[in-house]
Amino acid sequence: MSKEKESELDFEGLLNESVKIHGHLCPGQVLGVRLSMLGLKLTGITDPKGKDRKKLVVYVEIDRCATDAIQSVSGCSLGKRSLKFLDFGKMAAAFVNLETGEAVRILAKEESRDKAKNYIPDIEDKYKCQLEAYKIMPDDELFEWKEVKISIPEEDMPGRPTRRIKCEKCGEFVQDNRDVGIEGKLLCKACAEGAYYEFL
Repeated sequence: MSKEKESELDFEGLLNESVKIHGHLCPGQVLGVRLSMLGLKLTGITDPKGKDRKKLVVYVEIDRCATDAIQSVSGCSLGKRSLKFLDFGKMAAAFVNLETGEAVRILAKEESRDKAKNYIPDIEDKYKCQLEAYKIMPDDELFEWKEVKISIPEEDMPGRPTRRIKCEKCGEFVQDNRDVGIEGKLLCKACAEGAYYEFL
């Protein structure tokens, strides 16, 4: 079997797995799977759910469809502390090989939306055209990427909590240095900066 056919089968398998998790097939799923495959390749991660599972941290910059695909392909998750969500609203992700320190940030090119028509001219529906074109477009038409340096603080690394304190205002416990010191007191962020919720 040719290398091309092998990678095609890998892509289709990863896409099918991602769709099961996400719930439907969409251009974002295709982009997320392709982006993940590229990120793993560029950082030298060959078995993200097996022997390399403790070597990888991924930062995602958007809470859209592609993020589910990135989680599915990389095996990283918030619960494992290996998936980091930064709400930048950008279709981008950074892959970090903890063993080598290699890191790459990959951004989906906005112009790939319009270029999709060049690859699948017979499909009139823009959404369906993008979905099919993203499967076959070359990586450099879909993405731009750069090597980056990412310093991950100890308290953000996967593994057991580094610290646990009791908020001196509400009494709830806070882990991993997420507490805030104000006027000599250690508080949770909700008490120090305001919560996203209100008690009824």
